[in-house]
Amino acid sequence: MGLRDKLVDPKSPDRRPRRAAYALPTLFTAGNIFLGYLSILASFRGAMMAATGGAGAAEQFGVAAKAIGAAVFLDGLDGRIARMTNTTSDFGREMDSLADVVSFGIAPAVLAFSWGVQFLGPGMGDKIRSQIFNAGYFISFLFLLCGAARLARFNVQKNPIPKNPGRPDRKYFVGLPIPAAAAMVAAVVWAFGAEPLAWWPASVVWLGLLLLLGFLMVSTWRYYSFKGIGLHKPYTPLIVILAGAVIYGLWNYSQPMWLALAGGYVASGILIRIGGSIRRRLRHAPAPQAPEHQVG
Repeated sequence: MGLRDKLVDPKSPDRRPRRAAYALPTLFTAGNIFLGYLSILASFRGAMMAATGGAGAAEQFGVAAKAIGAAVFLDGLDGRIARMTNTTSDFGREMDSLADVVSFGIAPAVLAFSWGVQFLGPGMGDKIRSQIFNAGYFISFLFLLCGAARLARFNVQKNPIPKNPGRPDRKYFVGLPIPAAAAMVAAVVWAFGAEPLAWWPASVVWLGLLLLLGFLMVSTWRYYSFKGIGLHKPYTPLIVILAGAVIYGLWNYSQPMWLALAGGYVASGILIRIGGSIRRRLRHAPAPQAPEHQVG
């Protein structure tokens, strides 16, 4: 007997799950919200410690980044468990979207500004510092706004079609998913040892990355969806070996591995878009004309 059959209410004529079964994916969503809340608090504590010159600011920013990473993991579980137990509902979808706004919108936006902009070094003019601060406020908010727009579009569109549709037997996201954008922010913070940025050119590059992530979230570019991967399907030993290598790398080399995975997924949509544009141009390119031959 499968998990879905064990959760069926015997008194239900249409084999609906028990009421208690609907609480299972909601618990994972609640954990997602808690991790986002924890990340925001850790960012605040890190900012206060860095402002007062106390030790431990990098540790708090690291906690904020790791909480976002854990929230990404839980976000992938709640929907999968809801589908496995046949407990998907409109309430669950709305709850998941609200959790994503907190954990993958507000939390990374707060972390992005407090870690990457707020503590610039004194070796720069007040005018440049003020301009970078104002840009940081706006771009961090823009990241949050683009993430909320991405979630709203995902909720209202039933069968979205990417601008460069791929194979019909594969599932794709239209635009960069907001958990992937938040994971990229957390991965960069964690890869740099969570030490706040003090060099203003690095902050400018950081704000440029936030702009890119915001654009990718509201774009119609194609990103691969892992929802088609099921645990009940047989896979080749190579997939098992690859999964084991990834787990080993995350356990022993979490900083570069996390950055490589998040950066690779963000870059995949860009590369797919560029590759599609090149193929379309080559397909529609006019055939070269044969040279004329003159006689005599």
